[in-house]
Amino acid sequence: MKFDYAKAGVDIRKADKAKESLIKSLKFVRKGFGEPILMFHYAGVIDVGDFGIAITNDGVGTKVIVARIMKKFDTVGIDCVAMNVNDLLCIGAEPLAMVDYIAIDKPDEFLLSEIAKGLEEGCRISNITLIGGETAIMPDLVNGFDLAGTAIGWVKKDRIITGEKIRPKDIILAIPSSGIHSNGLTLARKVIEANGISYFEKFGEKTLGEELLTPTRIYVEVLKVVKECEVHGLAHITGGGVTKLKRLKNLKFVIDDPLKPQKIFRFIQELGKVDYDEMYRTFNMGMGFMIISPEHEVEKIKKLVEAYEVGYVDEGEGVFVEGLRIDR
Repeated sequence: MKFDYAKAGVDIRKADKAKESLIKSLKFVRKGFGEPILMFHYAGVIDVGDFGIAITNDGVGTKVIVARIMKKFDTVGIDCVAMNVNDLLCIGAEPLAMVDYIAIDKPDEFLLSEIAKGLEEGCRISNITLIGGETAIMPDLVNGFDLAGTAIGWVKKDRIITGEKIRPKDIILAIPSSGIHSNGLTLARKVIEANGISYFEKFGEKTLGEELLTPTRIYVEVLKVVKECEVHGLAHITGGGVTKLKRLKNLKFVIDDPLKPQKIFRFIQELGKVDYDEMYRTFNMGMGFMIISPEHEVEKIKKLVEAYEVGYVDEGEGVFVEGLRIDR
């Protein structure tokens, strides 16, 4: 069977249209202290005087289903922190704190203590504090558990990075991901399960399930780049894959030398007969975070973080990977 994300149950195009209808209905905007200065980006920012408070919200997604099958819950908390912190970094904000939300079908001390281990580790990596949260027990609504969070950070108002300054001839650099992260797991799971493959089957030195549970990398080192270099755009490659670059500015993003994807991506692509462009629309494909800067900053950035030139910005529009347009 030939798979794509829509057949697996997640139609990104329909989801984007649905989100647009939601945003169109949200018209009220606060005035005065605390009014927004950035909305509907990777993070929103409110004005609190000399600086802005950035806010973002995200969850772990269906990765928790794999965790439940494997009975391994000590890393999904890292994913929860990562998905939020990485989005704060995309506008140049330094993460400060977060709260979590756990929805569960029944009280489970072991499960919650294991989730807490990951949350603690994610906070340590990010240098943030988990200052509270909510655990909701809802047996009539939840089968298993769901995990999400909200994070805040701070940023000087004149240092907010939105992508507005991106220009043709800017260079696109990619920081390697740690693997599949927390996006596209619905497609990955459907491909694996449809082929009757066990999550406990060996996959290199791990089991397949353990490979899928590899925690999302937290790219906090990007803060060094933001402080010391001229940066025009930042992108956390999550749902929608590298088409996330379109969120920054309506230009042509050309990835002509992509990083080599980890083995898990080739495995999913071959097993599910997933088209090349669909893979790059769904997964990070080994490129978890992207930095867009003018050419004269590239070598300086490379000295600060593990980043590689993968492409450039050009006149026009669209996202291209090795000559193939993937954003339509």
